[in-house]
Amino acid sequence: MLNNAVIMGRLVADPELRTTGSGISVTSFTVAVDRRFNRQGEDRQADFIDIIAWRQTAEFVCKYFRKGSMIAIQGYIQTRMYEDKNGNKRKAVEIVADNVSFCGSKSESGTGSFAREDSFAAAQPAPSYSTADEGDFKEIPEDDLPF
Repeated sequence: MLNNAVIMGRLVADPELRTTGSGISVTSFTVAVDRRFNRQGEDRQADFIDIIAWRQTAEFVCKYFRKGSMIAIQGYIQTRMYEDKNGNKRKAVEIVADNVSFCGSKSESGTGSFAREDSFAAAQPAPSYSTADEGDFKEIPEDDLPF
């Protein structure tokens, strides 16, 4: 059987870190994900997907992501039954996050202040070789390869 979910979207609210009675960190949040297609003349529609993250993943999300941040999530879909305040049985469908990643630019995701201050981070962006020719590359001797 296979149960794997991968989404990318924006947080609709700031995530809040909670702790279970046994001391395990947990957070739940919602991500707005644009649908692939929209009807001509209509605004693009979005789905609002509930996510739950546990332990270090929950702490990471709460530390580095805010409302509007672009986020990529890999995990699995989980369903659970619960009873609401009025005694009605409800079904919740959510993604349990295994891996969470930054998306977009540093300024867009609001994570610019967390950038490393070493020479690698301060280097110019990598050149684009989409229109490269053989003269744009140099031969690397085999004894210089890192593997």
